[in-house]
Amino acid sequence: MVLAIALLVAPIGAVSAQPATSPSQDPLAGSQVFGSKGCVKCHSVNGVGGKVAPDLARTMRPRSFVDLATAMWNHLPSMTDRMKQLGIARPQLDSKEAGDLVGFLYTLNYFDPPGNGDVGKRLFSEKRCIICHTVRGTGGVVGPNLDHLQQFRSPIFVASAMWNHGPQMAEKMKERGIERPTFTAKELRDLIAFLAPSTAGPEEGPLYVLPGRAELGRQLFAEKRCIECHAVGGAGGRVGPDLVERGIRQSPMEFAATIWNKAPAMAAAMQSKGISLPQLAPEQMADIVAYLYSVRYFASGNVQQGYAVASRKGCLNCHVLRGERGKPASDLAKIKGLDSPAAVLAALWNHALVTPTVAGKKLDWPGFSSQEMADLIAMLQSVSQAQKTR
Repeated sequence: MVLAIALLVAPIGAVSAQPATSPSQDPLAGSQVFGSKGCVKCHSVNGVGGKVAPDLARTMRPRSFVDLATAMWNHLPSMTDRMKQLGIARPQLDSKEAGDLVGFLYTLNYFDPPGNGDVGKRLFSEKRCIICHTVRGTGGVVGPNLDHLQQFRSPIFVASAMWNHGPQMAEKMKERGIERPTFTAKELRDLIAFLAPSTAGPEEGPLYVLPGRAELGRQLFAEKRCIECHAVGGAGGRVGPDLVERGIRQSPMEFAATIWNKAPAMAAAMQSKGISLPQLAPEQMADIVAYLYSVRYFASGNVQQGYAVASRKGCLNCHVLRGERGKPASDLAKIKGLDSPAAVLAALWNHALVTPTVAGKKLDWPGFSSQEMADLIAMLQSVSQAQKTR
């Protein structure tokens, strides 16, 4: 979907409730890593790219950093074997490339697929939008002519417009005896494809950027008093649902549809608490969505559990830890640069495809759960930090 200026390209900064990316992660750069490192030869994104491996935008839902790191490690042998069959050398990643790539993979499900303009044209009449709004010379004049609202190319603009103008539109519909319609995300996508035909699909391939600035979104969520009714990851009000605990995060179009459909109930709840309905500029809406999308990106690990994982999974059968002798692999305490989750991920990805051997018997490639990966990352970072302070 073509994006208006409301979708900001700047990397997200640190957020107290776990940021969507670290300041060093740039998902836009990650999309370039995805192409330059050959990932696109096997994987596609929304149909663009290779067909050997799964389409990542259609199979992946938003996951934490360690979820993605775990998937990359667990599938490393099978991916490497497939690359060998295709004559593709396994690419090496440095810590920045690894961080950017994970940032890119995390945002894949953020953008909605394109809508169907023909279906949208039908919905424009069926939902009775045409009674108030004119499009291409046909329709009412109660509301603004929608021909010139090119900002509809941005789903964030749609969410902002629906929030800001919802009460006025509802009042006008009531005056004219029009039942207030509801929308699914798909219906909104189709409707917008009709209103702004250029949203029907990107002309030069997909563009991937982050939706806004999560730290500003966190501040706005409090300043606009959203937090008095809604919790985010357990912290906040209980009048409305927890916007993270509801499950899978919503795409912008799902978010816009929810805002419209729930607006009457939200307005009533706010009125009962003496809260005025706040106006939200598109960039403010983008920042709030970025904040909601970012919570729990980095899972916390336990250092002591990380030692147990390294032992249980056979890592310490090969790797030395603090001066042990007679082991074939490197001393984990002497590996430099493991000072970030991205650096650990790069080291894991670049790891040679060898498995631990016990009593002459080769073990299977060790797989990790997401929590085990979080614990292992915490342990490796702790060891690296201890080395730096000596």
